[in-house]
Amino acid sequence: MKLLFLNPNSTAAMTGAMLAAARAADPVTEITGWTNTSGPPAIEGPEDGAAAVAGLLSMLPAARQAGFDVIVIGCFDDTGLAEVRAAAHCPVIGIGQAAFHMAALLGHRVSVVTTLEVSVPVITANIAAYGLAGQVAKVRASGLGVLEVEQARPATLARLEDEIARAGAQDGISGVILGCAGMAPLAGRLGAGSGLAVIDGVAAATRLARALAPA
Repeated sequence: MKLLFLNPNSTAAMTGAMLAAARAADPVTEITGWTNTSGPPAIEGPEDGAAAVAGLLSMLPAARQAGFDVIVIGCFDDTGLAEVRAAAHCPVIGIGQAAFHMAALLGHRVSVVTTLEVSVPVITANIAAYGLAGQVAKVRASGLGVLEVEQARPATLARLEDEIARAGAQDGISGVILGCAGMAPLAGRLGAGSGLAVIDGVAAATRLARALAPA
């Protein structure tokens, strides 16, 4: 299987971090990552998402030519998922979509810990569209920007760990979903000792992609 991650934002370091997390989840599959150089530096809310779609679509002819079997949208908002799926030559999934379905498959009621408040309505609408609103207790904004998360400073990690602990104490959940692609490299640390299952959309999408690839 040849798997392609499309990063809707223009921050190449995030593409690299996603690739590392995906390859750790599946060391066997050939996994490639492309960056939307015409997109905003981060996807923070619906306006940034809308601005990224044209760039994502422009990469599809090259993806077809390269013969990728599955495409993953590497943004937790599942930016452009419907548009890319409609135009692509192969199955397309989003890391948010994959995380929610993985939680459901594992039988976890979860909360999402994401970045800024502006992303909460987008994520909430996606959950409802996937028919999984009953699976998700709450979408929690950490107040951290996407690029802050990507830099993973100690204060940033402490803030995320605190929000995960708060979710575990208050939301009646058994798992937490990391609501940003930039959190993927932090999955091993975040939630450690919380007693919660930690679900990262990058790893979830990588694993689910195998089931979607043509035989």
